[in-house]
Amino acid sequence: MDMPQTKSFKPKPNTFLPTEQRCSIPIHQLPTLTVLLAPKVRLQKVASRSSERKMSAIKAVLLDIEGTVSSISFVRDVLFPYTLHALPQVLDEKWDTPEFAPYRNEFPVEFRDEREKFEAHVRDLTARDVKVAYLKGLQGYLWLTAYRSGNIKAPLYADVIRALPLWTSRGLKVYIYSSGSVLAQRLFFEYTDNEAQPDQRGYLSGYFDTVNAGVKWEKGSYEKICEETGILPHEWVFLTDNVKEVEAATAAGLHARIVLRPGNAPVSDDDVQKFGSLVTDFVDDEGLKGVLGVP
Repeated sequence: MDMPQTKSFKPKPNTFLPTEQRCSIPIHQLPTLTVLLAPKVRLQKVASRSSERKMSAIKAVLLDIEGTVSSISFVRDVLFPYTLHALPQVLDEKWDTPEFAPYRNEFPVEFRDEREKFEAHVRDLTARDVKVAYLKGLQGYLWLTAYRSGNIKAPLYADVIRALPLWTSRGLKVYIYSSGSVLAQRLFFEYTDNEAQPDQRGYLSGYFDTVNAGVKWEKGSYEKICEETGILPHEWVFLTDNVKEVEAATAAGLHARIVLRPGNAPVSDDDVQKFGSLVTDFVDDEGLKGVLGVP
């Protein structure tokens, strides 16, 4: 801290001290200088707070898939039925092959050895929408052929197609976090229904699922994502349609907003009050634009 110039400073004699002690106090201890220094201290504190705000700027967006960037109906009415439709033929052709072995061996022991038990278990899990890693891995494998053949294309909401290049052009990183496997996520963004640019993977910096991050309603999963990417919790915005996921992400220190799309479950007034207004458009939502710092 710069000290004020004191050469021309002539303090008045302190009449409260004996003559022999007058002006014997070191100049930097005189109370009158505290007043002179106070504004400079306050300015430094203001500058420090300003610097902290700059350091807290959002650096990354974390996106859910189902009910957030695409409709719930696509997963439940297209992908899941395709899984059950394709499964019998795949089991006929691939059951004992090295290609299928990694997916088969991830299933619990009691379902690995008999094809009938294996298929029945897959159908049961799918019907109950159980989000276990070994089922998600198998689904990604089954969807691979469907995507590559052109039989299935992933429908992205129009505002998502506009938002991805906008965000990345502003220096934001975009990551995906879904209960679907990383393979399924990559396929989803590689084979979209956007005719101008079907492959959207170039806008994405990474993918997280229940294997490499953890289940989505646990705080620790979001902490692991922060650790893996080196991006601090307060530098993230997480967008999802699931309130429990918003709660977990918020508990981990992330900014999180609830997304409302057609066909999504209704959101209570209490949750809106707790987590902020609902996001219905990634580009035109003023609140989201303010958080992300984009026009």
